[in-house]
Amino acid sequence: MSTAFSIALSALSANTTAVNVIANNLANLDTTGFKESEVSFQELVNQALGTEQTAPGFGVSPATVTQVFSQGAITSSTGPYDAAISGNGFFVVNNPATGQQLYTRDGNFQVTATGELVTSSGQTVQGWASTGGTLNTSGPIGNIVLPTGAIQSPVATQNFAVPISLNASDAVSTTSPNFSVPMQVYDSLGQQQDLTINFQKTGPGAWTYTVTAPNSSLASPSSPSGTTTVATGSLAFDTSGNLMTPAASAGAIPITVSGLADGAANMSFNWNLYDPTTSAPSLTQYAGQLDSAGNAVQDGSSASGITSITMGAGGQINAQYSNGQNVVVAQLALAAIQNPSSLATAGNNNFQASAQTSTPSVGLPNTAGRGNVQGGALESSTVDIATEFTNLIVFQRSYEASAKVVTTADTLSEDTIELIPAS
Repeated sequence: MSTAFSIALSALSANTTAVNVIANNLANLDTTGFKESEVSFQELVNQALGTEQTAPGFGVSPATVTQVFSQGAITSSTGPYDAAISGNGFFVVNNPATGQQLYTRDGNFQVTATGELVTSSGQTVQGWASTGGTLNTSGPIGNIVLPTGAIQSPVATQNFAVPISLNASDAVSTTSPNFSVPMQVYDSLGQQQDLTINFQKTGPGAWTYTVTAPNSSLASPSSPSGTTTVATGSLAFDTSGNLMTPAASAGAIPITVSGLADGAANMSFNWNLYDPTTSAPSLTQYAGQLDSAGNAVQDGSSASGITSITMGAGGQINAQYSNGQNVVVAQLALAAIQNPSSLATAGNNNFQASAQTSTPSVGLPNTAGRGNVQGGALESSTVDIATEFTNLIVFQRSYEASAKVVTTADTLSEDTIELIPAS
């Protein structure tokens, strides 16, 4: 009867492990990025009894627990630093207490008072942070530190462009401009300087331009009329209304504004007349339409502070500045692991490499087999409550049956003992 006892006890032990696994799965039903565990059983080797071919077996081996790294549902979130992985891979984090590199699918990230991007349990998120405005993703990964509260220095305008269509039907003027376009640029102190481009028709297909600055923006204006000319020249259009002069080979008109009243350095920038990619002119002249100008584009900016930092697509972390600029300040790294089931749990939704784990391949998301990263989203737990409760009932029934075997074997043992005659 001892064999029946050991067989039943092996089943009790295995089913206890299975129930514990299901309990842990259900406890983490709402844990972000949690991967459910599955239990599998294997029979023990059979035994031969005497010369008979009877082989009842030794029961069940200890239950094997395997983590299943299937894709969890991705849902939108309101956290500015939240991220979810769609596909293979893990976020790379570092345990600040031990320096150990860990891996997680939980993208519920936060920012500390010092700007470090961390998990909800305090591990530092790994990737690349910009240095001096440059983001180098070919270098080694490290702690991501975000520039919270940073001030962006002003940038003086170097290039200016605006699409302008002049009316070929305008009359020739000898006194005043036919059309004027405002030009807003920034000096070295980040002060916006308001210039004006004036167009005056001098003949068929022939115009002059004059760029003026208000005297109030100059320390020593050279004209008493209220504005000072800082650039002037001629424009010529062909019979199709396309700009001929200045030619595309010239490309731009240099403009210099000297002696600014705010003490900024002298301004020197280019008014680009042609698209740098297609060489199409931004100045045209057509009949039957009013003089018009589109949206101007210039590369200067005022000094500004960060208004918000958010997680973007592909794991890019973007800083929005008060001047409207959007700058990528950091990039998350992902680790691809060929045999993720070999990872060992490290607590706090983290995993660590075991002796059987292949070398993780760390790099940019959506490259070399690594999944993509969605900002403003989180990956849900892969636990299915209906499946877990069904399994729980099955294991409960199995446990009860095994317990019944124990009581039956015990009864048989007692009955056998009673058959032994008293001495």
